[in-house]
Amino acid sequence: MVLLDYGSGNLHSAERALVRAGAQVEVTADHRAALAADGLVVPGVGAFAACMAGLRDVRGERIIGQRLAGGRPVLGICVGMQILFERGVEFGVETEGCGEWPGTVDKLDAPVLPHMGWNTVDAPADSVLFAGMDVGTRFYFVHTYAARSWELPPSDHLAGPALTWTEHGSSRFLAAVENGALSATQFHPEKSGDAGAQLLSNWVKSL
Repeated sequence: MVLLDYGSGNLHSAERALVRAGAQVEVTADHRAALAADGLVVPGVGAFAACMAGLRDVRGERIIGQRLAGGRPVLGICVGMQILFERGVEFGVETEGCGEWPGTVDKLDAPVLPHMGWNTVDAPADSVLFAGMDVGTRFYFVHTYAARSWELPPSDHLAGPALTWTEHGSSRFLAAVENGALSATQFHPEKSGDAGAQLLSNWVKSL
């Protein structure tokens, strides 16, 4: 498995968490290695625009697109989830994302920001990522922006995505998406203790 190194993300903690989940991990931005790996993890912290700039520097958006075109699994984490959407809007500035999913990542509507700490999620029964977890399981979030709607139209030929939602303030937003080979979490599984370890293990076993 490759943990994509493009200058953003908690690489060391993510690597440790993935190893704990049973993966053999290579931290690299090498194009061939990232395309050949059984799974690709795209971490991300900080600003949407900065993450996209770093991703483009290593042709990361092409790596993601090429993997998904071949049905090869990708997992985005935190801003690594956000950049999968069409665009992000921060401080009034719109930045083009990878465009794997339609929609905009924008600021949460909440009296206290960032949304930082433990929160529960509402996962669907058919989720692979959350399989075996109890209702009320908590995950660790640190963010001010999120995808607050799902705009991909349903398909007559493909199974619908598994969408996991949560709330902060008056904002309901996507906590995780499982859409074919592409999965992502807004929270940090590598900072979410046993629950995060189980989620990563579920994903690794699905590869």
